[in-house]
Amino acid sequence: SIYYEYDQFDVKDEYRGMVEAHAKYLRENPGSKILIQGNTDERGSREYNVGLGQRRSDGVKKMLILLRAPENQIESVSLGEEKPQSEAHNEEAWSKNRRSDILYSGEY
Repeated sequence: SIYYEYDQFDVKDEYRGMVEAHAKYLRENPGSKILIQGNTDERGSREYNVGLGQRRSDGVKKMLILLRAPENQIESVSLGEEKPQSEAHNEEAWSKNRRSDILYSGEY
């Protein structure tokens, strides 16, 4: 997973190596496909969170494409606040829920 600061959607430098590894794998395995799921914490309206989740997943997709991963192998969607990693209502939980998950075909 790629985690974000509150109300942010830029991929932090600390995740670049991981994204590069996924891009390399996709280049070397043309039959593989991934789904990037953008997630948010529970704060904010449903509409806002769906949009923010989409910006998060699209940001990862754009980064993968810039790293020469084939666009036709990548799908990005927003789950908004619907799939939390943690059900608690505090900063520790919210920080786990602000993320993009990368799933390979067969995992979704």
